[in-house]
Amino acid sequence: MELQGRLKDIQRNGLGLVAISYDPVPVLAEFARRRSITFPLLSDQGSNTIKAYGLLNTTVAPTNTTQYGIPYPGTFFVDREARVTSRIFETAYQERDTISSMLVRLGRTLDVTATKISAPHLEVTTFTTDQTVAPGTHFSIVLDIAPARRVHVYAPGVRGYRPIALTIAPQAGLIVREAQFPKPVDYYFKPLDEHVNVYSQPFRIVQDVAIEGTREAEAALKDRATLTIQATLDYQACDDKICFNPQSVPLSWTVTLKPLDRERPR
Repeated sequence: MELQGRLKDIQRNGLGLVAISYDPVPVLAEFARRRSITFPLLSDQGSNTIKAYGLLNTTVAPTNTTQYGIPYPGTFFVDREARVTSRIFETAYQERDTISSMLVRLGRTLDVTATKISAPHLEVTTFTTDQTVAPGTHFSIVLDIAPARRVHVYAPGVRGYRPIALTIAPQAGLIVREAQFPKPVDYYFKPLDEHVNVYSQPFRIVQDVAIEGTREAEAALKDRATLTIQATLDYQACDDKICFNPQSVPLSWTVTLKPLDRERPR
């Protein structure tokens, strides 16, 4: 179970973990025993709390006796005063954000293996939040980028220069979402009386992706043990005097594919 596997990362970030389900207590207790789950599983039998918070998954018909009562899949982050600080929800129960991708998007740290790449005028440290994924899994590709001393790269939207961009090569079964960039800083180039948005300090790009959860995609990937995601990082670096040639750096990440886990408490 992905949550159990990331429990140490969750605790390392000063967080606790509780999962809420519509299953009765004996069912959850047996499920926790079989899966060696060590965090609390809370029973909302009858889905009263789920309904009270407006989270009942209305795509499941009441006639579906095995699944009716489930909530829309999602996660609340709550502080010590019981105030919700963040929430991340999906629109269908077949799709799930991993806790690792949520932590990264919230600026938290993960204990993962990263790859370091030296590119012209910057260093890139990159990793995927999850090394094993299944149909419906939403995870993230992370690039921590450190420009060289006194060097800047141009932020998305800048005209007249090549702004930094991460382009994921399309392939069957892979959904690519919009990349997240941090807020840039204003750079004034006096000789041209020019203001442009740049990154001159270490910054992070988070690219969210997903393994398509349709039955067609699941069938297309069923004989695949791994999936390699290929991409290109484009940018242009400049210092206070020189603008260097635009660069295109090839990148790739390989994740292990596993079948969708359809087991539920029983």
